[in-house]
Amino acid sequence: MKGLLKRLSNAPGVSGFEEKVRELIFNELDGYVDQIKIDEMGNLIAIKNGIPDGKRIMLAAHMDEIGLMVRYIDKNGFIKFSKIGNLNDQMLLNQDISIQTSNGKINGVIGSKPPHKMKKSEKNNVVEYDRMFIDIGASSREEAEKMVGVGDPIVINQNFQDFGYHLVKGKALDNRVGCAILVEVLKKVDSSATIYGVATVQEEVGLKGAKTSTFSINPDMALALDVTIAGDHPGIKREDAPSELGKGPSIVLADESGDGIITHPMVKKLLISEAEKENIPYQLEVREGGTTDGTAIQLTRQGIPTGVISPPSRYIHTPVSVVNMEDIDYTVKLILAVLNDVK
Repeated sequence: MKGLLKRLSNAPGVSGFEEKVRELIFNELDGYVDQIKIDEMGNLIAIKNGIPDGKRIMLAAHMDEIGLMVRYIDKNGFIKFSKIGNLNDQMLLNQDISIQTSNGKINGVIGSKPPHKMKKSEKNNVVEYDRMFIDIGASSREEAEKMVGVGDPIVINQNFQDFGYHLVKGKALDNRVGCAILVEVLKKVDSSATIYGVATVQEEVGLKGAKTSTFSINPDMALALDVTIAGDHPGIKREDAPSELGKGPSIVLADESGDGIITHPMVKKLLISEAEKENIPYQLEVREGGTTDGTAIQLTRQGIPTGVISPPSRYIHTPVSVVNMEDIDYTVKLILAVLNDVK
């Protein structure tokens, strides 16, 4: 499973440009499920049939990652960019990036003024993204336009790596972790329910793929598979982020202070009872900020009983994040226990 997560993490997939991630998931699931289809929005929907007239359960994990997009090319060939998704400006300067073009990958760097040429006031303030630029080695607008185009997505480069005990780090673990869990569950599940595994698009920019795919499927129950904020490191209050790496997945009871999901009581009871029955470690979380595909899913049609299962991740919505592989394994076990026990 670590090998799958590595391939998913290293693949480019800025919101709206999830093709490479979708191709990986398609190839992984081919032969393990009864049907795979791609809908009009670009969501991948993998179906594993249960008994006739059985329940319909949806699992959703978003494929997209936060990133950047080419907005303008100046006369000297430097690129101005826009942010796609929630990414802090202070994390961008001097990052190694790649621009995904129709002709392949173009490498670049987010440039900045060297500290020797900065005024004291500049050194003490965060540089806003619209004052930054990308250098791709072009010497003119004409030269740059032969390499990239306005609207091309931009990925911040990080290589997936092992470190510590059971830990891995890489880019886009929000939410390639959920995608890896989705694939592993669909390969192993044996349920009387028909399982719809949906790899959704554009979660980071409005939960768009979840809205359209859920309307089409109209499931009896749904689980969103994502990551949550780990608060087990300096700089963050534990009461604001109580989840810890290595203590199992978090069962999210509410997010966005209730403006997002408030987990359906039936789903909450089911997740907790299965975890305790199978001796699977778990954590409970009430989040004040951030939400997931679960928010969109629960409000579809007449309403869908929905829950969220999230392994903790350090440093989400930054160029690199960290997860514990044991938490991911426990998450797979919990979801399988729930699905295989459906009546």
